[in-house]
Amino acid sequence: MSAPLAHVGDVLAEFADHLGGPWAPTVDSPWAGQSLAQGAAGTALFHSEYAARGLAGWGHAHQWLQQATAEDLSAEDSTGLYLGATAVAFALQSVPPARTPLYQDARDTLHRHVLALTHRRADAAALRMARRQLATFAEYDTFIGLTGIGAYLLRTAPESSAMERVLDFLVALTKPVDRRTPGWWVDHDPWREHALPGGHGNFGAAHGITGPLLLLAQALRRGHAVAGHAQAIRTICNHLDTWRQDSEKGPWWPEHITLADVEAGRPHQRGPGRPSWCYGTPGIARAGQLAGIALHDSALQSAYEDALFRCLSDPVQLRTISDTSLCHGWAGLYQTAFRAAHDSLTLRLHPLLPALGKLLLARARPGAETGSAGTGLLEGDAGCALALTTLTASTAPATGWDACLLID
Repeated sequence: MSAPLAHVGDVLAEFADHLGGPWAPTVDSPWAGQSLAQGAAGTALFHSEYAARGLAGWGHAHQWLQQATAEDLSAEDSTGLYLGATAVAFALQSVPPARTPLYQDARDTLHRHVLALTHRRADAAALRMARRQLATFAEYDTFIGLTGIGAYLLRTAPESSAMERVLDFLVALTKPVDRRTPGWWVDHDPWREHALPGGHGNFGAAHGITGPLLLLAQALRRGHAVAGHAQAIRTICNHLDTWRQDSEKGPWWPEHITLADVEAGRPHQRGPGRPSWCYGTPGIARAGQLAGIALHDSALQSAYEDALFRCLSDPVQLRTISDTSLCHGWAGLYQTAFRAAHDSLTLRLHPLLPALGKLLLARARPGAETGSAGTGLLEGDAGCALALTTLTASTAPATGWDACLLID
């Protein structure tokens, strides 16, 4: 390990201390235990990985898992991978095998609830499609939608009828609404706050079509496929090709497009956005790379690896990153680049990892983020600390925690 990275273990230990014992949820956030994004379930992921790496005992992980399961867990149709029963089930699934018997009953119970939730959500999606109505993020995205639930099922029940229904749904989602708009076109704005006349098409890994592409590719890569699976991947990749913008610094994609953009044949966005997992080239490039791997298409894989290399080599784009979060900051960028480098056709991405690691480490300070997300997985300390565990060991996660981002 080079000198600037030599103290990464010390910084990681500071994060572990900062994320030590569970905190009592506030009155206005009783849901916090069952939140993977901001609450105990997400923090438990860090302590599970930290212990699985042999860097600590199991005590803190157990305490956080206890807090995550302390209240009644919701399996309502408004829940998904990042909130509710699926979120806690994912956290319990990340427990190292030696500790699994402690939580087996809870895992089994939650798993049954997730299976039932999946079938209900798939039924509702099929009914919406039959009515020729536009989709919403909540139906299919990574955070709350069927894509995120599928990420959990791919780890736990890849041969189940529930997983098959998720994949069938995603294949159906690639069928066009009309001659102008694809099946994932939504009727609201990108911030999920208001209806948007004409709707929009989203490209992000968090809420857009890149999330379904990640899951479809991951499933096919592992040998789990449904009718039309490969063609659905091709359809999404063709859409990405259509809207790819080329510049001297490499290709980039808009965060979203509107009907006006479709009619104009170009996006209203004039340049690449922040390079992140949730939106921007890194998340899209990892999805395209995985699509190439799943389809055994080396040309496709190479094209997306080149897009990622050029993005990560551009200091102008890197300077737009303003925090260390997993969702849209240095932690997510490093974890995505790490996974992509270890799957790449060449060694071209590997030399970039030390520099990205130094940039993450230089900004990683426990307690730097404030607000409700300050200690959380997506936008706070737990996510940053998890990326630091990868940086420390230079090996893939012991618990597979980054399956919640579908980049594993």
